Amino acid sequence: MGADSGPGAPPAVLWRKVLYERQSYPDNYVDPRFLEDLRRNVGVRQYRYWNVVREAGLVSQQVSCVSLFVTLWSYMEQGHLSPSTLLSAGLLSSLVGYGLYKVLGGSRSDDRTSWADLQSAAIFLAFTFGFSPVLKTLTESVSTDTVYAMSAMMLLAHLVSFPYAQPSPPGSLSLNAALFASVCLASRLPGALHTFAMLTCALLVFALWPCLLHRLTEHAPWSFPWIASLVSFGGVMGLGSLWPTGALLFAFALLTLTLICPLLLVRLQRHKDNIHGPWDEAEIREDLSHFLN
Repeated sequence: MGADSGPGAPPAVLWRKVLYERQSYPDNYVDPRFLEDLRRNVGVRQYRYWNVVREAGLVSQQVSCVSLFVTLWSYMEQGHLSPSTLLSAGLLSSLVGYGLYKVLGGSRSDDRTSWADLQSAAIFLAFTFGFSPVLKTLTESVSTDTVYAMSAMMLLAHLVSFPYAQPSPPGSLSLNAALFASVCLASRLPGALHTFAMLTCALLVFALWPCLLHRLTEHAPWSFPWIASLVSFGGVMGLGSLWPTGALLFAFALLTLTLICPLLLVRLQRHKDNIHGPWDEAEIREDLSHFLN
């Protein structure tokens, strides 16, 4: 650190923070006013606990959706759930959800017409039903352990890449990963109709449900905590019917993710200490568009 007086002190000419002129100060000279521009925690967001819990609820309910999907697949593999029952439940839930989606959307001009939605659904169902025998035999040459491992990795990729801030429409990476896992799991079911029912369920859970949830969050924000709690409860109970110990671990993981992790974030926020000052990188704030043109 330099000094302004004493033996070997620089000349009386004041130091200036410029590069275009030679000054009688050494290159490593630091002016005493250097730290006057020090600023701490500029632009730091102050989080509130219940707001963070609400955002964490998006993650918890999506994890629970994956748990519900795996539970339905396990029931179909064991023969406890018939394809017709799953298709009937899926049809009923899709009609109710589509009605809610349209009612909450109102008369927005950017929405597709009901006829266009019906055409898209018919095309998807027709292609899925037609290719179900092919998808059923798609992984015959692959071992079951490899199929399960690929499915687990793809479902994990779905959860990691899911756009929680803007879930409607779902991100292409997360949706493709979930559908790939669904195809792998559906190929291990007894028949082609089982495969068709499982892929239809995957479309409802991973593609259409996030869109409905996003619209419910926008137009009826009071309903989100109840919906997230109901989905999480369903995921725990579904897993509990297959593996009680795993359901307890899953419930503990959801509580940790929803309540404890936000608490740690809020508590640790007080220890945040970002410093800003004249040593930061220079920012060009001029409008340089005329040079680019």
